Amino acid sequence: MANKNPKLVDAGKPNLYRPMFPYSAFPTAVFDGQRIEYEVPEKIWITDTTFRDGQQARPPYKPEQILRIYDLLHQIDGGTGLIRQCEFFLYSERDREAVELCKERGHEFPEITGWIRAVATDFKLVSQMGLGETGILTSASDYHIFLKLRKTRSQALAAYLEIARAALDNGVIPRCHFEDITRADYDGFVLPFAAALMELAEEYDKPVKIRLCDTLGFGLPWAGVSLPRSVPKLVRGLRQIGVPSEWLEWHGHNDFHKVQVNAATAWLYGCSAANTAIFGCGERTGNPPLEALVVEHAQLKGMTEGVNYAAITELAEYARKELGLEIARNYPLVGKDFNVTRAGIHADGLLKNEEIYNCFNTQKLLNRPAGVAITDKTGAAGIKHWIEARYEIDIPKHDPRITRIKDQIDAEYAADRVSSVSDEEMFQWVRDAFGADLPPARI
Repeated sequence: MANKNPKLVDAGKPNLYRPMFPYSAFPTAVFDGQRIEYEVPEKIWITDTTFRDGQQARPPYKPEQILRIYDLLHQIDGGTGLIRQCEFFLYSERDREAVELCKERGHEFPEITGWIRAVATDFKLVSQMGLGETGILTSASDYHIFLKLRKTRSQALAAYLEIARAALDNGVIPRCHFEDITRADYDGFVLPFAAALMELAEEYDKPVKIRLCDTLGFGLPWAGVSLPRSVPKLVRGLRQIGVPSEWLEWHGHNDFHKVQVNAATAWLYGCSAANTAIFGCGERTGNPPLEALVVEHAQLKGMTEGVNYAAITELAEYARKELGLEIARNYPLVGKDFNVTRAGIHADGLLKNEEIYNCFNTQKLLNRPAGVAITDKTGAAGIKHWIEARYEIDIPKHDPRITRIKDQIDAEYAADRVSSVSDEEMFQWVRDAFGADLPPARI
């Protein structure tokens, strides 16, 4: 059980958890065998950091690009509050122009929030923009407090509380970003800091939110792992000292390929909000992908009436065409080949019953029909599926025109071809084989 009245431990030297984080080797997963039960909040939701952390992974977005992405997030949300907030940098003229453009839309969701360092000069930017909530960088680990900020824990805590109080004095909800929480001294700093914030919240009768930032992706989704790496225990300890679920938010990074499962795990153990970026595009290895969390939410809580799941596909098309984002072809949910099969035996299964090799009705939910890529492994069934997916036509598997196209494909690979057949080639070969019998293509 967590200490109900945690006290700050103002250590004389940093606690770097060397056995767990040796640096000269991969980090160690330490198991303590202490299990905890699930505590899924009644309501869970998504927040977005595309315009903050996402811009630390690429050239800055233009204001009009931010506006278009913001509109698409609103479109996916459909007025439901599933994508509840997004955060913005406020430092440059371009940043502030983007905020003003988005504010003019008047969308309830996603709510526009800011992000600042824990200094008074930054807070002035929040006041100038008229925002109701801002994130505040409040680094939690001794790696940051001792080695970067060159402060003691008590000095860091005092500075953090001062800027949080300034926000509350100005009617702004502070969202304290516990940077590097998965390497922080949980009992000696995290819990005492959180308890002090809850005292502020009680004093002002206003929410004070906490974002759990897994800055280097050290978080683990297993309840039996020791602190500070256990996501379940990080969330549960804050809940036990009285932090409401709706004031807790998870923010992860994908350094060890756990960004998605850690975000979902935070939901399962009492954290209402999961912070995301479109297609996982965040600093270094990226953040939890927004589109993945939208689908994860549907799996945990059921499909939400009003959410426009198909707009995820529209967002991906915009990102590819207008933002120059390279989405891997096999990337889940939005990659060009995510629901495309190359094996002939799989294509035959698709023809008999699409559910055999398609994970859900991708046409209905994402406006993405299941597809077949043409290679030497595709076979007549795959060619038939490819043609029928693009033309209003039903053809038998052993139609001689299918055989003609298959013979052309076989000849290509007999001549040492190694690449898949392009759609342009297939369209030409189909026109050659079917001639006047071919109706207009649908796609």
